[in-house]
Amino acid sequence: MAVETIDLLKAPPEGRGPLMDAFRRPITYLRISVTDRCNLRCVYCMPESGLPWIPKREILTYEEIVRIVEGAASVGVRSIRLTGGEPLIRRDLSALVAQLAAIAGIDDIALSTNGLLLEEQICGLAASGLRRVNVSLDTLREDRFSAIARRPGLSRVLGGIDAAIAAGLSPVKLNCVVMRNQNDDELDAFAELTRDRPLYVRFIELMPVEENVALQRDAYVSADEMLERIGKNGKLLPVTGPGGNGPARYYAFAGAAGAVGVISPLSHDYCERCNRVRLSADGRLRLCLFGDHAIDVRTPTRAGASREEIAAIFRGAMVIKPERHHLVLGETASAMRAFSEIGG
Repeated sequence: MAVETIDLLKAPPEGRGPLMDAFRRPITYLRISVTDRCNLRCVYCMPESGLPWIPKREILTYEEIVRIVEGAASVGVRSIRLTGGEPLIRRDLSALVAQLAAIAGIDDIALSTNGLLLEEQICGLAASGLRRVNVSLDTLREDRFSAIARRPGLSRVLGGIDAAIAAGLSPVKLNCVVMRNQNDDELDAFAELTRDRPLYVRFIELMPVEENVALQRDAYVSADEMLERIGKNGKLLPVTGPGGNGPARYYAFAGAAGAVGVISPLSHDYCERCNRVRLSADGRLRLCLFGDHAIDVRTPTRAGASREEIAAIFRGAMVIKPERHHLVLGETASAMRAFSEIGG
């Protein structure tokens, strides 16, 4: 199903105070895709040949992103997460981080990445104001990494994780998409990483997106099954998660330095806690990761919209933000393009 674009600038709604949707959920978190391109071709995310990329002229510039965030911050957005595709392939990302960190009201900037380029960029990012990082990692075995990502690079990802910890970013979260008969036998190995290191490993249920419906039907593992299997290796205690805006439920081994989390969009959705909206690389504001409606923010921004007018677009979006998604096992979520979008 095509994404429908809606123009809210024609009749900006009245309103004061922080953003709140029609279901009384405060919206404080904006995820920004800085590119739709990626340097991996993960089997659950996209075809090996890639996807039709957005033309460069349609991608938001850093200046445009900053202007949009200024409008969002003026109505209560406090946390920013930079995503992709793979955000670290966008040139000079640390320059954008520095500009976002200088915006009044923005007090948290995070990054979701596959980690391939993280080690070489982490010092500049941290110095510019990046506070947290999520790294996608689906296996601890090099042969499996190449099979799942369709590209080599496990050692580079592990080096990026070490560099993020050394740079003082906290928390450092690992996102692992669990697939039956492909990497589910590594649940214990991932969980063991949390005993001695301040890592938060989050296991994500495989979701149905355009390219993987058949895979998802056969490879799906529920969060409950994941926890049951990990618990056989040591009792897991419910714990409060680290700082951030994500949907994970966390558990830890007694005395562990980190924790295990599960993200369960299918078996236990978290829509009632949703506090986010998403800005696509081409400037569309999306109200639900799996929804089919989008609001064009790029056109008014390029036409010179003021901060107040951009803020009005965010306010108007609250009227149409849905109460929940309607994901069903084995059915396609057509609007979603990348798993980097799921974890907070």
